[in-house]
Amino acid sequence: MNRASLFFLRTLGVLWTLPNTAIGLAAGLAAMCFGAKPRFDPRDCALVFNRLPWGPGGAITFGNVILNTHADLDGRCRTYATRAGLCEDPMTRIGDHERAHVFQYMALGPLFLPLYLAFGGVSVRNPFERAADRYAMTGRDWWPWLRVNSMKTLQAQRTRGQAST
Repeated sequence: MNRASLFFLRTLGVLWTLPNTAIGLAAGLAAMCFGAKPRFDPRDCALVFNRLPWGPGGAITFGNVILNTHADLDGRCRTYATRAGLCEDPMTRIGDHERAHVFQYMALGPLFLPLYLAFGGVSVRNPFERAADRYAMTGRDWWPWLRVNSMKTLQAQRTRGQAST
């Protein structure tokens, strides 16, 4: 895909998920009163608010906004499958996981949040979280229903202990 087409599609995605981005922006601006630091991260296609003063730790994405309790998105985290005891995946970069959610939001726009909640919210059962973990480990396949070939490949890598970070 050429640059102009990619730019056009990303612009459409940003506009399509604008209602979700507004939620994240409101939370991020409120958090700035308590010390959160905003910065645009082109790699993650998002405005990132670091050092959020509340929350259990980690990050959450709303459209093209990532709300992060840490100093940056370079921290490492365990996958949902590892936390659930289903397997032992390598640690992944928080920003890579959240970037997958940004792409999911850009594709689904205002449908993302209702679908995310309908599929289980923050849970290993949620295909959105499994896809974000898969993307964080492989750099591809962020779409939640693109499972057949990529999951076979990922499971084969897990079996061989060769999952890439």
